Amino acid sequence: MACPHLSEITRLEPPRLSQSVQREECTQCFDNQDSPSGIDVCLSCFNGGCLDPGRHHARTHAQRAGHPFTLNVKRKARPSEHRAESEEPPAKMKKLAIVEEREEDKYEHVTTVKCWKCNPETGAPLPEAANDDRVKALINGVMQSMSSARQSEVQAWEEEILPCEHTLMLPQASTGPIPQSGLAHCASCDLRENLWLCLTCGALGCGRQQFGGLGGNGHGLAHFEATGHPVSVKLGTITPEGGADIYCYTCNDAKQDPELAAHLAAFGINVQTQTKTEKSMTELQIEHNLKYDFSLTSEDGKALEPLFGAGLTGLSNLGNSCYMASVLQTVFSLPAFRERYFSVDALNSHAETCSEPLPAACVECQMRKVADGLVSGRYAYPAPTHGGFAQSSPLPEAEPRKQDGSVPVFQAGLKPTGFKALIGKGHEEFSTMRQQDAEEFFTHLLSVLRRDAHKRKDGGLTDATQVFSYGLEQRLQCTDCKRVRYRVDAADTVSVAVPAVEKSKDAEGKIQYEDVQLMSCLEALLSPETLEYACPSCGKSVYANKQTKFASFPEVLVVHAKKFTLVNWVPAKLDIPVILPEHDQVVLEERHLGRGLQPGEEPLPEDAPAAAALPEFNAAALGQLEAMGFPTVRCQKALLATGNSDPEAAMNWLFEHMEDPDIDDPIQPSGGSGGAAEPSAEQVAMLADMGFTSAQAKKALRETGGNAERAVEWLFSHPDDMGEESAPAASSSTPVQPEIGGTKEAPVRYTLKAFISHKGPSVHSGHYVAHIRVGDEWVLFNDEKVVRADAESVRDLKRFAYLYFFEGV
Repeated sequence: MACPHLSEITRLEPPRLSQSVQREECTQCFDNQDSPSGIDVCLSCFNGGCLDPGRHHARTHAQRAGHPFTLNVKRKARPSEHRAESEEPPAKMKKLAIVEEREEDKYEHVTTVKCWKCNPETGAPLPEAANDDRVKALINGVMQSMSSARQSEVQAWEEEILPCEHTLMLPQASTGPIPQSGLAHCASCDLRENLWLCLTCGALGCGRQQFGGLGGNGHGLAHFEATGHPVSVKLGTITPEGGADIYCYTCNDAKQDPELAAHLAAFGINVQTQTKTEKSMTELQIEHNLKYDFSLTSEDGKALEPLFGAGLTGLSNLGNSCYMASVLQTVFSLPAFRERYFSVDALNSHAETCSEPLPAACVECQMRKVADGLVSGRYAYPAPTHGGFAQSSPLPEAEPRKQDGSVPVFQAGLKPTGFKALIGKGHEEFSTMRQQDAEEFFTHLLSVLRRDAHKRKDGGLTDATQVFSYGLEQRLQCTDCKRVRYRVDAADTVSVAVPAVEKSKDAEGKIQYEDVQLMSCLEALLSPETLEYACPSCGKSVYANKQTKFASFPEVLVVHAKKFTLVNWVPAKLDIPVILPEHDQVVLEERHLGRGLQPGEEPLPEDAPAAAALPEFNAAALGQLEAMGFPTVRCQKALLATGNSDPEAAMNWLFEHMEDPDIDDPIQPSGGSGGAAEPSAEQVAMLADMGFTSAQAKKALRETGGNAERAVEWLFSHPDDMGEESAPAASSSTPVQPEIGGTKEAPVRYTLKAFISHKGPSVHSGHYVAHIRVGDEWVLFNDEKVVRADAESVRDLKRFAYLYFFEGV
């Protein structure tokens, strides 16, 4: 019987270029187009849903959204012989990461239009629809559009290197030709490679030491610091097309120079005659990233055993996404996150009640999807070894091999593309495909989860992030009047400085450092220090004793070992061995716990309100705006109105408010809250969209000097503050403390549950992996590779870990 609703399909439109088409994978679980039943793509909103009987996400979407028509998509691998004939050679690698193998021409697709009005349980196939020209156009539009996963990848990969005001308005001094290639050397040393030409005066200076051991003494940077000339070009990277590595020291970033050919001509350089002789910064970083990996062999050279099953699912590298994979594997190894986000019933119940129009835009949906993928074991199976998948071609001899000489088969790994796109949306760093810092991503993830919970007001659901939350008490005592002040801040990680004491150098000249005890790092954090202080009680500058203690102990203690330092403005990592206590246990005792104001202690009076003070402005952003010719007061107002961080947003605000009658009036600071100016309507509205009241938003912005990002953190740290400025002040003897997690019982014993390691010289390159204790053994999660860890390597890597996760016992 023909479908009576067929005419309704013809009114549907193919996807626009800006629309995401979820044809590869279900948006609420990791079932995909390779499964036997395929994926149903909604022909109204292009959401992807699975057809698993226990999950039925396609059916749920059709019922909730009232979208009756779907396109079922199934994919299967073409025979390898066919692919070998049709495949083009891989494109030259240009991106800063480990790139994925191309998938074009490797698969064929089978599509079927379905009507869910005719069959509300599984959808009725409509083979006759394929004969309608308008339906054909709709199908072609879905299949030929860029998939949501690829769209996210492309947007993230295309790291835009743009001009800045310094390259656009570059002043050039009158100067003559520079020495020819091969004769030129740094003006301050004899280096003849890694040379940077100042585009203002023509001075030649060597660059900073780069990835892969490329030499440099930083004389180009020294020239900028001495002269203020901001823009340089790397000789040896100039191409006849006018391309080159250009760096702005003022912006501290790579930039474009649209007039590079003209600027180089002033120094006798004709770009059309240039030949690229040195690797670009991107190429050097690509090489370095590809070189770093963690061994998958034991001490005796045998391949580590791949593992499969519940809680043992790998995550495929999306391109420099190992920092995210290591954090996700770690947090979902904890009972709090598993209980909060994982269960098929919970997955389905939320799918039926989700308030977001599309699951791909819902943080809760994506967290449950990742939890199901990692914990269930449903997707932890060996990658196929035929049809062009992972093991279709011989592996090099360097690959780890089993005792019988065969190569172990690992998992294909899940691709959390949708999760990464959503969690990183709008973030300057996490929205890109560049390598990021695992500790920064961990704190960002917790902020996103808390913000989402507050927005949705999930009163009936537990907050899994609270297992990391604890209070950090700061005690300040004037050495003259002996009065004290206490402050408690909410925190999730314990960042400890790791002292670097050089021991020796190895055969390659690499510095070896003395061992450092983890407990000594913690004790140093909690030790008293003396500082200069303007005492409000004494009315003069005095010395004060400051000491940090725990105000409460977290359920899960996360220790961040700070082993990075800045060398010539470049973050460099120090391989300092950190020795854990016996049995990998940390014990925090009563002496580590602060108890607030004690009997006999007299509190310090509040500091005099800085009624005439202005907030602290972002110096770099303010400098960029002033360099463009805007008056300082206008620049300050623009920064206050746009979050005090983004010069581009501030510049747009300035152009929109050039005609304001009070644009040049002095900023009127408000009293009582650190001197911050009255928040703008735009900032208040942005916070109100997150579920906060106008009063809460205004107070948070005042407390944080107009910085919107810090204001969000302040709001989550002060959940009971309703923003009323007229609220009665608390007694000075009972200071108000933020609502924080943790326990005040001591002692607390913690046992190491997991640690995240980083191999590489800086946060911008290298590789992250996670080691997690599963039962009585350690498991290594190295992207999609999940293996039983070698005991010797665990002992070694623990000493060089970056993040430690200890569970309270």
